[in-house]
Amino acid sequence: MSIALKGGIQIVEDAAPEFEAVAAIQRGLHNFNQETGGPYDREPVTLLVQDADGKTLGGLLGLTFWGWLFIDWLYLERGMRRRGIGEELLQRAEAIGRERGCTNAYTDTFSFQAPGFWKRNGYVEFGKLEGMPAGHARVWLRKKL
Repeated sequence: MSIALKGGIQIVEDAAPEFEAVAAIQRGLHNFNQETGGPYDREPVTLLVQDADGKTLGGLLGLTFWGWLFIDWLYLERGMRRRGIGEELLQRAEAIGRERGCTNAYTDTFSFQAPGFWKRNGYVEFGKLEGMPAGHARVWLRKKL
C-alpha cells in the first residue's frame, strides 16, 4: 500500500524492507542526533554466552552514547538462567560503559520478564506503561554508574 503526497513523494508500507532502506533511516537519525545533542560517540556493546562448540546460548546487546549505557537486550536460554551468568553479563557491560565514560545506565523490560533481576542489581524504576501487553506492563529502569 502507498499514499501519494505532493511533489511525487509517497508513503510506502513495507513489511520486509531492504537493509539499505532501514540503514537510511538509522543514518539520518544518527546524523541528526550528532548535530544537536553534543558528542554522540555511539558504540555497540555486544557480549555473547557461548558453549564449547561456539553455539550462542544468550548474551547482552546494548549501546553507549551521550555518557549513557543503554542495555537493549539481555537473554539467556533456560538452562543458563539462575547461575549468575546474567549478573556477570551486566557487570561486564557496566564496566565497558564506565571505560567509555558513561555515568548512567538504563534499560526496559516487561513485568513478566525480569524487573526483579534489574532491581537486585541496583536499577531503579523510573517509568511504567500499564497494559503492554494486556495484563502486564513495560518497565523502564536506570542506574547510576
